[in-house]
Amino acid sequence: MDGRGPANCQLTDPTQLHCLFSPEPIVKKLSLCFTLAAFSSLPLTAQSADTQRQAEVAKLGADVMPFSLKATTHVFTKTRDGGTQRVVAHDKSDATQVRLVREHLQLIQKQFQAGDFSGPSHIHGNEMPGLAQLKTAKPGQISITYIDVARGGELSFGATEPSLVSALHAWFDAQVSDHGADEMEGHAHHHGGHSQD
Repeated sequence: MDGRGPANCQLTDPTQLHCLFSPEPIVKKLSLCFTLAAFSSLPLTAQSADTQRQAEVAKLGADVMPFSLKATTHVFTKTRDGGTQRVVAHDKSDATQVRLVREHLQLIQKQFQAGDFSGPSHIHGNEMPGLAQLKTAKPGQISITYIDVARGGELSFGATEPSLVSALHAWFDAQVSDHGADEMEGHAHHHGGHSQD
């Protein structure tokens, strides 16, 4: 009976129960409530910022990518020495989107091999994780190959330099984060080949 809980309650008449509480537990409870209320709004703020960023990236992406982001999906799969970027049309009968995806991936393969990362810089900004390291890679330090896959195309990126592998992984993560629903992180190919959907 320290005056801090219901054990110190008295029934003064049949309709009223009076309890004596120490102010300390109430202050602690109120502090906890205010703290929880403040932190519970953080994910909404972060989610709102993510949504705003993704809308900005989608708008800038239309300047660089000729295909529809709404009609396609990018899948980024990290591998031990780099990763793959697969872009596929949702509708296998949409020959226009498939053609645009393939043409675009073949173009950026050539640009990236020449050290030209202006497309990602335009869409994601020069501060995009991994991008600065990729831009400084010497010719041949990053291998970039292209193949057609069902409904689209795929680029494979590889490097032997650990810092470049880390840069590729950071770059993939940033793409997935910036594009939201239009992008997804894939799983490493366990069979060593490429599936054809």
